[in-house]
Amino acid sequence: MPNTEHIFLFLPSILSLILFFILIKRKRRKFNLPPGSMGWPFIGETIGYLKPYSAISVGEFMQQHISRYGNIYKSNLFGEKTIVSADAGLNKFILQNEGRLFECSYPRSIGGILGKWSMLVLVGDMHRDMRVISLNFLSNTRLRTHLLREVEKHTLLVLSSWKENCVFSAQDEAKKFTFNLMAKNIMSMDPGHPETEQLKKEYVTFMKGVVSAPLNLPGTAYRKALQSRSTILKFIEKKMEERMRKLKEGKENPEEDDLLGSVLKHSNLSTEQILDLILSLLFAGHETTSVAIALAIYFLPGCPMAIQQLREEHHEIARAKKQSGEMELTWDDYKKMEFTQCVISETLRLGNVVRFLHRKALKDVRYKGYDIPCGWKVLPVIAAVHLDPCLFGHPQHFNPWRWQVSHSAESNTLCFCNYCS
Repeated sequence: MPNTEHIFLFLPSILSLILFFILIKRKRRKFNLPPGSMGWPFIGETIGYLKPYSAISVGEFMQQHISRYGNIYKSNLFGEKTIVSADAGLNKFILQNEGRLFECSYPRSIGGILGKWSMLVLVGDMHRDMRVISLNFLSNTRLRTHLLREVEKHTLLVLSSWKENCVFSAQDEAKKFTFNLMAKNIMSMDPGHPETEQLKKEYVTFMKGVVSAPLNLPGTAYRKALQSRSTILKFIEKKMEERMRKLKEGKENPEEDDLLGSVLKHSNLSTEQILDLILSLLFAGHETTSVAIALAIYFLPGCPMAIQQLREEHHEIARAKKQSGEMELTWDDYKKMEFTQCVISETLRLGNVVRFLHRKALKDVRYKGYDIPCGWKVLPVIAAVHLDPCLFGHPQHFNPWRWQVSHSAESNTLCFCNYCS
């Protein structure tokens, strides 16, 4: 009898558990997920997805999956359930609903090396505030009066270092140019100075770890990058202390008109937040721009007509400036570089400087009959859209003139994502 009483005592709990699992299963069954494969336990299909491939292709892995499952498919990438999108409409939908239906969600290893306050890993109001601080510094007025002059100055500095008939690495020269430009505008550091060169050396080590496997073991690129990150942050903090001391003493240097000074004077960010902000901007601005410059140099020799038209455009600007007696480039000169902008756009499209983005669904989302469950990772693959023959004629062909035809340019702009400017 006592045993029977115990059974009746626990029966409601048992029935509740059974009902709970039934409801969970039903909830799972209601999702109409895209086709795909989840791969191996935990690692899923990550290794195949990250296998190196040419910038002007989507890679064998992506091509096979698109052919088999379509432009939207499910997978297990970076240890998480993921919806991969090579669909221009879905990619646009994801980016248009940033903060409402989707949010930035990079792997933990990225946050570990860039910092928890990096703009790449922040979401919500804090990301918005950091972005506003950066955009306020790079205002339209500053772009016209200051940054354009700095770009010209650093370009001439790099060109003057080349000797006649010398051989150089376009990628190394592009990285030198962009690092010096970023260091000058972020912390007023002059190119060639010992502290600038030392910071550049640490930054190179840091970057090798960002793109390596996140193995925090002695001797690995990731461990070395963490050590370089610590060195870089100490350097930036020292600069901050010097600048704050000058501000308190009223000895501010008018030539130090940079992001560090702007943040110290016009924000309430903590020291840790400022350090991560500066490091993330140095990373974002340097990497994307230097790769884009190197790719333009790589693509142009295969298109002599584009080189000729570029020469004509810039010679015309130079002739007009000589006649007017002006020396420095102006904003009006920049606006006349219409074909140059076409070359830039085509380089970004074909080169795919940013191949995909990391996002996460904040709510259950339905698109084209497929469900994207709340909490799932979403990877908009920008490269797949840029190289889609249905959207861009002869997508593997470097053709800057595609951006000159008004009707073609208007339709292409809808599916072109510029993450470099």
